[in-house]
Amino acid sequence: MEEKKEEHDPIVQMNKQKKLATTTKKEVIRLEKESVIPILKPKLIMTLANLIEQSNDRAEFLKLCKRVEYTIRAWYLLQFEDLMQLYSLFDPVSGEQKLKQQHLTLEEIQTLEQNFLSYLFQVMSKSNFKIATDEEIDIALSGQYLSNLPIKVDESKLDKQLLSSYFANHPHDNLPEFSNKYVIFRRGIGIDQTTGYFFMEKIDMLIARIWAYLLRVTRLEKLFSRKSTKKQRRALTEIDDTDSEENKDNFFVERIRLENMELSVKNLLSKTTIQEPTFDRIIVVYRRASTKAKVERGVYVKHFKNIPMADMEIVLPEKRNPGLTPMDWVTFLVSAIVGLVAVVSSLESPTDDLWVMLAVLSTVVGYCAKTYFTYQQNLAAYQNLITQSMYDKQLDSGRGTLLHLCDDVIQQEVIFLCAIDYSFDVQVVCDGSLSFFSYYWVR
Repeated sequence: MEEKKEEHDPIVQMNKQKKLATTTKKEVIRLEKESVIPILKPKLIMTLANLIEQSNDRAEFLKLCKRVEYTIRAWYLLQFEDLMQLYSLFDPVSGEQKLKQQHLTLEEIQTLEQNFLSYLFQVMSKSNFKIATDEEIDIALSGQYLSNLPIKVDESKLDKQLLSSYFANHPHDNLPEFSNKYVIFRRGIGIDQTTGYFFMEKIDMLIARIWAYLLRVTRLEKLFSRKSTKKQRRALTEIDDTDSEENKDNFFVERIRLENMELSVKNLLSKTTIQEPTFDRIIVVYRRASTKAKVERGVYVKHFKNIPMADMEIVLPEKRNPGLTPMDWVTFLVSAIVGLVAVVSSLESPTDDLWVMLAVLSTVVGYCAKTYFTYQQNLAAYQNLITQSMYDKQLDSGRGTLLHLCDDVIQQEVIFLCAIDYSFDVQVVCDGSLSFFSYYWVR
């Protein structure tokens, strides 16, 4: 049974690496620094206020911060109201009934859809959410963490017109290939750790290493290996000098996996701690495909927290039920062929060799059973992971997510402006608050 311990501060976790499993090499993910301010607004304001020695100046600073917040709330009030009003028409639960009451034409509905997406994407940008690119997703899914099954999206169940129309009118750089069906926004980086014995996973790791060794010996490695892009190789590297000039604008997070574990009896039989970077917040936007019986107008907006990068598939919309991996099918086919050959050979062999053939068949059947039960174990782990993501990791959806975003916009703006306010001479700002607001309106 795994004992899970979750920490969301990667800097704190970097100081605890000596306690983690010994690995043969470090796998470090290189990420761009984000502009998001993770600290809570009250904490920052009170910390800055406590640095002011004079009580009168401190009170004036707190009063000014309140004025800044009220001004920002008033500034965004109409935009937020328009956003919520538009979403009420495309709420998957009650939007269909409200649309019927409006008696709108198809062109008017499509215009309102695009207006809603425009407001939504603006709020996403103000909240410092970024659209996940193909490169980031490939890097995130290049490893395995708690889910070991191939998870695919049933694209036939997703609408392709809504987002295609939006991006045609609002071009974005580095859009992922699935952007016409759904969009994944991400913000913030954290760390997730899980401790356990992982006996089955370690056995699979040993088999994978033996298989890789056989491929190298037979020179078939290039035939079966996946080619990584230059960007992936740059982002997933062994970093020796993270303080170099080139790396100052980047953020580094270590991924600790069983695949890189140093082989020893102690490591195989003792508890192991694996570590995976997480996306602190993920928001998924999509619409279901229409059918002949019903035209879908609802827009789904789902909000998740602390999603391990390697398990990012759990937030994908309209997932198919996972099946056996290609390697599992190869194992079954090879085992079936070996078993068939053993049966045919036993029919032509003397009686003395029947026990040998029986042993071979028992081994083949046992290996097939092992593959099947491993699949069942992975399937149970996947179902548990999906359940956990729904109850523990999904913050909200629909209107609740939009309210979260509106609060995030206000918090990010207030924190930014209050920090700038403090960077000025506090005495001057408190004596004449108009100078600060003049700066704000110019900005």
